[in-house]
Amino acid sequence: MPNTFTQLELRNALGSFATGVTIITALGKNGQKIGLTANSFNSVSLTPPLVLWSIGKSTNCFEDFMAADAFAVHILAEDQQELSNRFATTGVDRFAQLECTEGLSGTPILPHYSACFQCKMSQKYDGGDHIIMVGEVTEFIDNKLQPLLFYRGSYHKL
Repeated sequence: MPNTFTQLELRNALGSFATGVTIITALGKNGQKIGLTANSFNSVSLTPPLVLWSIGKSTNCFEDFMAADAFAVHILAEDQQELSNRFATTGVDRFAQLECTEGLSGTPILPHYSACFQCKMSQKYDGGDHIIMVGEVTEFIDNKLQPLLFYRGSYHKL
């Protein structure tokens, strides 16, 4: 039975679920820093400690993330809307003027965030036009800052 809704209608309805905003970082196939903004982050399990996020198959850094053996999930703080926009934009140096530290497997760790989870790649699952990336949390820092939220196509604060 065919769907009776358009992709835009579905996207708008899904936008009624308020989410946090994250930046996912890793090292690319050639050792370059890669990162993108994502709101598809979720906890999966406490034992073992697993989280997931999903990446679109048409994303320009898709192949680099698929080859990565580790990644970091940065939950953005409420003052990081500009950084979220930068990491959501193609064709810009997303890491310009950011003094990142080096995490698991060389993963770039941003200098500011509400919380950061360093993960080793655990599983990848096909999810239609996305791949679901499951990582095992090896380390985290919780700065306990107020989060940046995304709801119905725009940013919000608590």
